Amino acid sequence: MFNQVITNFTIKLGGVYYVILVLLLSISSNTLVNSQEINQSIIIHNVTFVDPDGEKENIVATLVIKNKMFDLITNDPIEVAHTDIVYDAQKGFLVGALKPGKSANIMILDENPYEDSDVLLDTKKHILLAVRKGIVIRNNLKSESNIPASVAQKPTKARSKGWLAYAPPPVAIPSNYKNADWINFENDYFTSVLIGMLALDRQNWKSQNNDSELQLGDLQSYDGGEIRGLRFGVAGAIKFDKPWVYMISGATNAFDKGFDTNTTDNVSFFDWRIDIPTFADTTLSIGKQKEPISMERSIGMVFLPMQERSVVSDALLASRNVGAVLSGTAINNKLTWAGGVFNDWLDSEGSISENSTQLVGRTTWLPYLSDDENEIVHLGFGLRYSDTKESVRFATEPEFNQSPLFVDTGEINADSSLTYNLEAAWRKGPLWLVGEYTENQIDADYLDNPSLAGYHVSAVWSVTGEMRGYNKKSGTFSPMPVSRSVSQGGWGALEVSSRWSVFDGSNAGLQAGDTSILSLGASWWLSPKFNVNVNYRWINLERCSFLNEQCELEGKSHGFNTRIALFL
Repeated sequence: MFNQVITNFTIKLGGVYYVILVLLLSISSNTLVNSQEINQSIIIHNVTFVDPDGEKENIVATLVIKNKMFDLITNDPIEVAHTDIVYDAQKGFLVGALKPGKSANIMILDENPYEDSDVLLDTKKHILLAVRKGIVIRNNLKSESNIPASVAQKPTKARSKGWLAYAPPPVAIPSNYKNADWINFENDYFTSVLIGMLALDRQNWKSQNNDSELQLGDLQSYDGGEIRGLRFGVAGAIKFDKPWVYMISGATNAFDKGFDTNTTDNVSFFDWRIDIPTFADTTLSIGKQKEPISMERSIGMVFLPMQERSVVSDALLASRNVGAVLSGTAINNKLTWAGGVFNDWLDSEGSISENSTQLVGRTTWLPYLSDDENEIVHLGFGLRYSDTKESVRFATEPEFNQSPLFVDTGEINADSSLTYNLEAAWRKGPLWLVGEYTENQIDADYLDNPSLAGYHVSAVWSVTGEMRGYNKKSGTFSPMPVSRSVSQGGWGALEVSSRWSVFDGSNAGLQAGDTSILSLGASWWLSPKFNVNVNYRWINLERCSFLNEQCELEGKSHGFNTRIALFL
């Protein structure tokens, strides 16, 4: 394998094949929209370069197209900007014309056209990527890949190596911010990018039985539309030799729930933190942030397969907290670990000693990872201890935001609580199976020390073939990628999902309610910035009535919620 840059490399191709190639690229370009802007690099890893004469061995290397022009072929480390587009060619075979300083006109095929000429006669079947005049006009790759270790980024003072924190910014996904110079700012000292998201919901409760009405009242009174979320913020890097990453984001309390539900302020800043690289590739994150427990909690809500988190996650696990988290990886990035200390005294009245302190930790492991990383098995374990110096309450809606509380413990004066979380996931290409079990053991003698527990199991499938990536830094799955957005002449990315979730809230001296929920969902990403989705839920609730003294009720209800999500 070579390590030096090839500065004068021309792909030779027979005359008839070249004519076919140009014709195919010309026809395709008439139906697609220009998707790349100037001042942007296209970096294609794992490209197989073939000598048409068969005199030299095939070479697998990285191809760089800069400002629509062929730039270089290399196996050296490459610095990647946040605006660059990165593809994994999956060792596909390159054909086309490459001349230094000239527009790139290439195709990458899944089979070698020099060994089988029929490949070029059926490009619809074999094409992985097509570039004409430096613009991607056809992309059938399953997903954008992370940069492989052999072609890693060079850390420089000018740029950070991406989000350092254990949990990335909840809205700032790099693919959402390509070609958006007006929201990016950079100087010699720091970089900044504006982030924002608007989610619009419409709820429709279809029906409920008599027991459900006795438990909750008329659910159809909650029908209608709402602004589910309006979030905004800024994130970036401070350019030290090892850059620090900062994040500030907020939401309007008029619309959002689950961040500061007791505050009367108009705006809550639910993320404000600084991520500092320390020793041996570890990171110290200080500020208000997500606690490192549960993959479902770590992934941003709008990027989950379902619109809302499972009932057990919402009921038992905190959303944000003030504290410090130290995180890192081990065993060639197959194991992650994170541990933190939290105390919300900055958001509450009283001193640190008067407020509850939490110790939280999570570790994940990849017992199986295929060579091409198409198949992956993930396991995780999380633990959370609280000295509960303040009273605690566990309550939530039934995975619909426009709803009354279905389960509610009321205020509990406990001596302490211990929560543990188990995770398991399997992903193979576009298919993803994931589940979690969470249990909270409450030390409260007057309630006979109850335990609250629940689980959820989900099956997710990408109809259009995209594959969710895996973030080895945080042990989480990435948002749904979009191979070809509608603006590029494609159909976007379509994902369908199902989930079964259970929460047992009646134990010992607690009668919060037991619920089981079946959910079906469909999510269509027209582009990385525009999503339309719909969820259906069938809900069973066993609980006494909050309206009278009647018990032994089994409420049944079901309904739909539709959502439109827009990103800055």
